[in-house]
Amino acid sequence: MARSSYVFTSESVSEGHPDKVADRISDTVVDAFLGADPEARVACETMVTTQRIILAGEVRGPEGIVAGLEDKVRAAVKDIGYEQQGFHWKTAEYACYLHAQSADIAQGVDSSDTKDEGAGDQGIMFGYACRETPELMPATLQYSHNILKRLAEVRHSGERPELEPDAKSQVTLRYENDKPVHVEQIVVSHQHKPSLGSKPYSTEAMQALIEPYVLSVFPDGLVTKDTKWHINPTGKFEIGGPDGDAGLTGRKIIVDTYGGAAPHGGGAFSGKDPTKVDRSAAYACRYLAKNVVAAGLAQRCTIQISYAIGVARPTSFYVDLHGADTIDPAKLEKLLPDLIGGATPRAIRTHLRLNRPIYARSAAYGHFGRQPDNEGGFSWERDDLVSELKRLS
Repeated sequence: MARSSYVFTSESVSEGHPDKVADRISDTVVDAFLGADPEARVACETMVTTQRIILAGEVRGPEGIVAGLEDKVRAAVKDIGYEQQGFHWKTAEYACYLHAQSADIAQGVDSSDTKDEGAGDQGIMFGYACRETPELMPATLQYSHNILKRLAEVRHSGERPELEPDAKSQVTLRYENDKPVHVEQIVVSHQHKPSLGSKPYSTEAMQALIEPYVLSVFPDGLVTKDTKWHINPTGKFEIGGPDGDAGLTGRKIIVDTYGGAAPHGGGAFSGKDPTKVDRSAAYACRYLAKNVVAAGLAQRCTIQISYAIGVARPTSFYVDLHGADTIDPAKLEKLLPDLIGGATPRAIRTHLRLNRPIYARSAAYGHFGRQPDNEGGFSWERDDLVSELKRLS
């Protein structure tokens, strides 16, 4: 029997976390290729460490794109805010080892006169939505993201110049009857300059500096006098980012998705063009799950999809409404794939218009629970299936 009273935790990391720096760079490469050719293929891995940026992987697209990547990569690091002795956008050593995509992979994935475009790899992907927040996301994760987004805003604006780019957050909520009722604990570790304005660094001064911004992201009453705060619990945090810890693409897949509140198939998103179902099918599953919940068919919805490399049609499609539903999940299992053209890789890309340079903006603060933008970013967050799904209830 599922528990209705429990404590649950999720974490987030900032755009300046070393793994997120790597994700941002990898998605900058994806955007560069898709901006030049919507049918380009990219699988880019990035490693960042002290004064080094290293790219590797496979690409297929117009000539000349790779040669122009260095300026785009350095601009991305500058935008994050790294101008530190141990990692500086202008002076970090840059190395690129991107090479042509394997012909063996291409022959299985590309469409032809006799077959549709196949999945770029085998695997399982999940989508999830719930009614805990207006974004239909798990509250622990959404608040963790919102804390760091707010602190990044005041850092970039100059309101809080004491802050540096690297940061992590963690929120623990108590749930009663499956609803968040109280913030048990808040953890924020934030890189900072040697002094906090006119004050020398101390954990007390750091908490006083960031606490108003943290409180602003929570609904009234959720944080109480009993909430425990842990601000830079190890002490000062001056050395951070890639200088403090090496970063790699794809190491924050739980932060990127649902904060541990839903299953994960194991595939990362960043650095992959949308023919890779690790990315596009996970977006499609979120899109469908969100519309199911937004249509009032369930309080929570989990969707799993699976593929075989080179095969267009999914090998399975599963819907879990967690018992509090108004419709037979088996009915949705038959209907939902057809709403996106059978959930083939090409149909997903077409329906969500994924072959556009829209991915660098998704590299930090989660791929889900975001607002669709005018350039087509976060198209998987649209709720345009709600009217059709409501007719089923």
